[in-house]
Amino acid sequence: MFHRTILTAAAAALMSTAAFAQTEVPFALDWKFEGPAAPYFVAIDKGYFGEKDLAVEISAGSGSLDAIPKVATGAFPVGFADINSLIKFLDQNPDAPVMAVMMVYDKPPFAVIGRKSLGIETPADLMGKVLGAPPPDGAWAQFPIFAAENDLDMAEITVEPVGFPTREPMLAEGNVAAITGFSFSSYLNLVRLDVPEDDITTLLMADYGVDLYGNAVIVNTNYAAENPDVIKGFLEAVAMGWKDAIADPESAIASLIERNPAADAGLEQRRLQLSIDANVMTDYVMENGFGGIDEARLESAVEQIGTTYEFEGEADIAKYFSEEYLPEGGFSLK
Repeated sequence: MFHRTILTAAAAALMSTAAFAQTEVPFALDWKFEGPAAPYFVAIDKGYFGEKDLAVEISAGSGSLDAIPKVATGAFPVGFADINSLIKFLDQNPDAPVMAVMMVYDKPPFAVIGRKSLGIETPADLMGKVLGAPPPDGAWAQFPIFAAENDLDMAEITVEPVGFPTREPMLAEGNVAAITGFSFSSYLNLVRLDVPEDDITTLLMADYGVDLYGNAVIVNTNYAAENPDVIKGFLEAVAMGWKDAIADPESAIASLIERNPAADAGLEQRRLQLSIDANVMTDYVMENGFGGIDEARLESAVEQIGTTYEFEGEADIAKYFSEEYLPEGGFSLK
């Protein structure tokens, strides 16, 4: 009995020490707990973060720009944000300690979503119409590039600032003819509002001349420099979460529903699958690995940003993205 008590106490102490040794890593998402967030919860539930001695707590966001200041100020060591908005942020705040370290949306989901019954089928149809756009929306941030690439006169488009909660309802009710948003989010939100799918037009900006990257994992560079193994372990766990979600989306959504019980599991699985097919599992990623970038493409993207945005300083891709914390060749998602 005495020996059993000692062994039990020793085991408890060992478990306590192991738990204590875990590094807490708050992670700021770009948006609510919807389908594309599932891989991060998979990484928690399957112990991928835990295997790296990381205790990760995920916080929802309020737009694809939302995490940038959170990470830049050090409130969060890691986040998930639109790299194009990060580029502009760093131009305006050149000393901010924030950088992207893992590309997730190789093909960005920035889109204009309209309704055929309201006259929207092509970019040119936006002329003379009302466009609903939330000011913090990553897709809205890229709309001037989309307009320039498609010879749209911004003066002939009435832009109505809308809130995220009212964006899709306003389109469903016909109060606006189109909205900006992420393709997988806005499309399925309209479906949930009983808009017929054959009435929805999705103009993915990447298919209409916008040569940009999408959302990436970003880090506070001061934190990353002091904790490189934490960042490397975090990114590896994220990649494993995505790999599992791609292999078994239904199980991944079960992890999401645990955190958001009010969500429609079937709808969120469709949303996750849309993001996998259109944004994550691109030809480039399948050939070159998940997480990294093509420097020439990022250079081209910065040049395209410069067609509608006047840089205050000299643009330098080395300030925006680093592969220092990724394995050579990125991660395999197969």
